[in-house]
Formats: sequence, C-alpha cells, structure tokens
Amino acid sequence: MCGIAGIVSQSTVVNSDLFDALTMLQHRGQDAAGIITNEGHHLYLRKENGLVRDVFNSDDHMVKLRGNMGVAHVRYPTAGCSTSAEAQPFYTNTPFGISLSHNGNLTNSEELKQELFLQDRRHLNTESDSEVLLNVFAHELLQRGVLRLTPEDIFSAVSGVHLRCRGAYACVAMITGYGIVGFRDPYGIRPAVYGVRETANGLDHMIASESVALDALGFELLGDIAPGEAVLITLDGKLHKRQCAANPIYSPCIFEHVYLARPDSVIDDIYVYKARLRMGVKLAEKILREWPDHDIDVVIPIPDTSRVAGAELAARLNVHYREGFIKNRYIGRTFIMPGQAQRKKSVRQKLNPVGVEFRGKNVLLVDDSIVRGTTSQEIVEMAREAGARKVYFASAAPPVRFPNVYGIDMPTSTELVAHGRTVEQLEKLLGADRLIYQDLGDLIDAVRQGNPAITRFDCSVFTGEYITQDITPEYLNQLELFRSDSAKAARSRSRTMIELPNAS
Repeated sequence: MCGIAGIVSQSTVVNSDLFDALTMLQHRGQDAAGIITNEGHHLYLRKENGLVRDVFNSDDHMVKLRGNMGVAHVRYPTAGCSTSAEAQPFYTNTPFGISLSHNGNLTNSEELKQELFLQDRRHLNTESDSEVLLNVFAHELLQRGVLRLTPEDIFSAVSGVHLRCRGAYACVAMITGYGIVGFRDPYGIRPAVYGVRETANGLDHMIASESVALDALGFELLGDIAPGEAVLITLDGKLHKRQCAANPIYSPCIFEHVYLARPDSVIDDIYVYKARLRMGVKLAEKILREWPDHDIDVVIPIPDTSRVAGAELAARLNVHYREGFIKNRYIGRTFIMPGQAQRKKSVRQKLNPVGVEFRGKNVLLVDDSIVRGTTSQEIVEMAREAGARKVYFASAAPPVRFPNVYGIDMPTSTELVAHGRTVEQLEKLLGADRLIYQDLGDLIDAVRQGNPAITRFDCSVFTGEYITQDITPEYLNQLELFRSDSAKAARSRSRTMIELPNAS
C-alpha cells in the first residue's frame, strides 16, 4: 500500500498542506516520501527515502516547493525494493509534463513494459509499475494530438489506461499548468476520496487515499472516486467527473478495513471505525456460540489496529478490557518492515507488557490479523513471560493463506503461517492455548453493513480468488521468486556489493 494526495488551491501555496496530508497518511508507507509542485511552467520536486518528517526536514526543502498545485506520495515497497530511485511522484515531460503518484500494483506490468518500448517508444528508468502506469497515461494523452487540453481529452486518456492496465491502481496525476486528475481502476480495489474547502479566493480541491487527510486540512469530503471514474480539477478550481470504464464492478480490498486504513477514515462510504466495531461483535458471537463456557478473564488488544475490535469484543463477552501492551511509537509498523529478522527484533522493541494485567489470568489476546505469525508467536511468549496462566489468541480476520497481488507486500504463500495449516496446527505453532479466527462471511457482513451497495470485496488473501481473473500459477511463482524475504535479502546484498567500491 501507499498513500497519495493532490491539491489545487485558489488561495495559497500547497507545500505545507501536502506535507500535512502525507503525515496523516504516513501509516500507508514508511519507506519514502515525495512532493512535486507546479508554479507557472516550472515544477519543483523533493523526494527521498525515509519518513515524511525526515525527507522534508528543513525550511529550505519546503520553501523551494512553490506553486498552488501539487501531488504527493508516501511509499511502501510493494515488491520489496527500497531504492530512492523508486520514490514517487514520477515525472515524464511528454506530453505537457505529467507527474503521478500511484497506490496499487499492476498485474500486467511486464507486458506493458514491452509495449511501451516496442510500440510507444517510451523509455522507463526504474522497475516500478507506477512509472509504467505514468507512461501509459502519458501515451494515451499524447494520442489525442492536441495542443490545448480539454476535460474530454483527459477522460479519454483515462479510458485508454483502463483498456491497457490490469490490477489495482488509485492515482493522482498533475498536468503542468492545467490541473490534477484522480482515477481508480474499474474494480476500485485501492481507495481514493476527494473533497473541497471554501476560501476567500474560491474553492480548493483535494484528492487523497483516505478521508483523514482531508479532515486535517479542513476539506469537506465530497465522496469516493468510483471504480473506473476520473475526477479532474483544473487550475481555475472547476471540478469535472466522468465514468471512464466500460464495465466497472465495485470490489474494494477488504483488508483496508481490517488493517491498512486509519480507524478515523471513511472509505467507500464505510466508516472504518464502525466496521472494526462490528468485527469485534462478530468475533464475540462466534466465541459465545462455539465456546459458551469460556474462562477468559481479560481481553488485551495488540496495539494499535485491533483496539476497536478488542474493546467491543470484551464488552460483548462481559469481561474486562485492558491495555496490557504499551507501544513504543518510535518503531514503525512491523507488517511493512523488510526482512523477517528485522520484524522479529522490532516486536519486543515496539511492545512492552504491563505485568500486572497478565499475572495469574486467562488472557485473550486480540489482533487484527495473523500474517507471517512472527509477531503473534513473540507476543504469546511475552504474555506467558509476564505471568499469564493461559494465553488465548483471536484474529479479527480469517486465516491469511494467499499472497496479495494488488499493492500489499504480503509474503509469498510459503511464508504465510496459515498457508497449508489447520487451525489446530497453527494453535500449536503460535504457542496459544486456543486460537479463534473470524469467519469470512462474518467479516464481509461487518464491513458491508456500512455500505450495502457494495456487493463484493476483494478477499483474495483469504480465498485465493483474484477478482481481476488474470492471476495464473506462473504469475504467483514469479511473485514468489521476487518477493520472498530471501529474494529481498539477495537484492540488498547485490546493491551493497555494487556500492562498496564507491564507499571507500
């Protein structure tokens, strides 16, 4: 996952607003950050590896980002590559000068790379599928053959993107001197919202991955960009919308509600907080149905994502809810850390148990999901070390058994702890006295209740059924060769060996 943002203002330079938007979206990517702004015919870019506050760590960085229009990005390496060359936004000068930020993953990027080189005569400078997407959009816009753009030209180019690109993409693109356009793939897999802010000089508009970015800057949420839809905001502050896909099918990623999104966000017209409350209710109902004589003394969430579900679960079970783990907020999200060793080490750096809440008690630990199992094993062990008599473990999501191909760098199948294992086997592996998973039907009901108009979700990490229907065993095998921890480590060693001679 990544975070995207774009602003067109009628009243102010947008550098500070884009910085604030990225800080609100930092949870979506901690690998790199970037902002590009436009003033007249000039573009101003700053991007680098690191957290937002580290990339823009001086007044000089911000002052140089001039202009009342810009797009921004926080990056999380979908394929495990962490070089600064892959930081976004990306830029191409032909036609018109286009900058793009992208959240998602193209499933036919290799095919498109060949097309771009052999047919479109376009050069790619990185391995990023985001650069592929930018060049596809640029080529489609170039095909219009005009010197003065109209909204119809932009929407036609987005339609061309939908015809050529497969997979997940929520994008915001800036066309120098003209405006910004946000668009989603025809399934709406990754989120994108837009809003407006009234000023003395007119209307400011913003596009972002989540509504929290709009809230923080005083923008009113107008809605979600629909699957296949494009939203265009021109420099004069006018907003245009158009459905650009022939057959859009609303199928957003359900894992956004489980883990990725902030609980104070509204995406696809669903309050994430409310969805997670309902996950806690469903999980409690399952426990009461299958384990009515439970001996749970206390429910303790694994901070932060499982707090909402954990609190509601405890209330429904009529047992105490306690904050048994204190989180070190200076450690990043372990889910998106590259490498198993780093993730394992970070668990104990990130969480410290409050011994009095564990000692002599039967504890039910609640987490949003169990992916690799490394964190869960460590936490169960920490609970026992803190004096828990019994340690039960509940997941607000079903078993994660399959890799994600739509923009979340989940492990390969062989690295997913639930892949090929029964719940009983997982119980022993994690060291828990009992393991409870959410049922998939209950998870879907919990989320869909917020917006019944959505008839299906992308649940591929639980079912292995990929909604784009283009994922072959060969594709997954290639993904495993590239995405596994061992493959990432080998690439890291290769980069180090290349860099060593220059370091001396």
